[in-house]
Amino acid sequence: MHRRQALRVFAGLALCPLCAPASFAAESRPHWNYEGETGPDKWGGLDAANQVCSIGHQQSPIDITGAVTAQQAPLKISWSKRPGTIVNNGHTVQLNFAEGDRLKVGDRSYELKQCHFHHPSEHRLEGKAFAMEAHFVHAAESGGLAVVGVLIIPGKSHPVFKKIVSTMPQEEGPPVAADQTIDPMALLPAKRGYYQYQGSLTTPPCSETVDWLVLMHEIEVAESDIARFAKLYPMNARPVQNRDRRFILSSGPR
Repeated sequence: MHRRQALRVFAGLALCPLCAPASFAAESRPHWNYEGETGPDKWGGLDAANQVCSIGHQQSPIDITGAVTAQQAPLKISWSKRPGTIVNNGHTVQLNFAEGDRLKVGDRSYELKQCHFHHPSEHRLEGKAFAMEAHFVHAAESGGLAVVGVLIIPGKSHPVFKKIVSTMPQEEGPPVAADQTIDPMALLPAKRGYYQYQGSLTTPPCSETVDWLVLMHEIEVAESDIARFAKLYPMNARPVQNRDRRFILSSGPR
């Protein structure tokens, strides 16, 4: 396998480690991107495994509008570990976590796997887009996923985000050790009200196995740090998808 091919395979596994094949047979799969002939409107035709990207009815991201306020379980987030590695995988910058950190929503329990970033935001709120969005990807033993989405706006400097953009690899490649001062809990807003809906991965293969938990409140980071990320990834956000009669629930302010 050539180095470039190996990096492309790793990029796919790192971005969605839970939907990776058991072997490196994926190296023959066409590469996807965020624009041009391999952009989002072409994903479904690049590989048979990606068909749901085009024909699915619970695709993400969406414009979060008309949410119904309902009694929702609070998010019980227990993240004590620091990321083991950081990687520029060709699609985003991602932090990978060792086993042990958990998210509990009612009687459902998930383990934190990774966090990655999109520029600009993938989700919108009542039509409004945001500068960036962080996705904290969790997996249940049953195989389902829960992704906590955190919207990011320019404002005061954020020391943890600054550390991430200061240490992120500038070129696509294998993972490297992450700075142990990066605390994932610091990337969450103080208030944890959220919107919940059933959706999909926002990258191929667009599997419709995700319980989306998009926080209502944003975090602020320095505009200069957003620009540093944007220098690597000027646009790595999938366009909003059709809602297709799905309900969006709101926990109300917390």
